[in-house]
Amino acid sequence: MNFTRLLLIIPAYGWLILSALFFAAGEFLSKKWGMAPSLSATVLVVIAYALGTLTWLPALLHKNQLAVMGTIWLVLATVATVTIGTVVYHEPLSARQWVGVVLSLTAFVLLA
Repeated sequence: MNFTRLLLIIPAYGWLILSALFFAAGEFLSKKWGMAPSLSATVLVVIAYALGTLTWLPALLHKNQLAVMGTIWLVLATVATVTIGTVVYHEPLSARQWVGVVLSLTAFVLLA
């Protein structure tokens, strides 16, 4: 089995979700880095973000539609970031910011 076929086993949306999860790990770790910077924390943040980027590429291999796939990824990343910020780190969002989150979720539904 060649490398490309191996990447096509997981569907595009699976790769997008995996990429967003690695991005979320990068967000979580970068917030921790911001509270206590260290070289080891820096390396972990870079690895998480790099894995997020690498898992984005097979999604494009499936569906080479940058506008749609990129927008869906951005919505997933936004939801992950907002969830980590509000749930894990208890950062408050204003009513206007919540409207933005809801509108981004609406964009995801319209694009999927």
